[in-house]
Amino acid sequence: MEDRIETGACFCGAIAAEFSSDPFWIAFDHDDDCRRAIGSPLTVWVGYRPDQVRFLRGVPKAYSKTRGITRTFCGTCGTSISYADDGLADELYVSIGFLDNPERFAPSAHAYWKMRLPWVTIADNLPKRDGYTRRRDATFGTPKDRQSKDRR
Repeated sequence: MEDRIETGACFCGAIAAEFSSDPFWIAFDHDDDCRRAIGSPLTVWVGYRPDQVRFLRGVPKAYSKTRGITRTFCGTCGTSISYADDGLADELYVSIGFLDNPERFAPSAHAYWKMRLPWVTIADNLPKRDGYTRRRDATFGTPKDRQSKDRR
């Protein structure tokens, strides 16, 4: 049996990547850090190990506003590509919008459910957590921690 191969590309096509094997985790994310970075009311992150990701074309730009978190995007069209968190070692989360076939990636849970926008209603039976859906090193804080510091 062959490994699963998925592909993705940004809006302008400058960045393209290949993803080998099945993702280890897929989840809706409602926190305000991701909402602002993505420019959407919520997103879906698809989790891969970094060694399962191979860029075929272009090099993403990287940006970090928050200690331990690096987001990548296309420097030409702005498409969000990935999210890496030092508190989640050996995990790389790819934005569902970067993937060529997003319909193949059904989420398994909701992260930061209580931070969702009040008009977002999703009628599913998935677990709805008020924090991360993955075990994470707490020394890096949470979006709620950062939110209270940003408003000071």
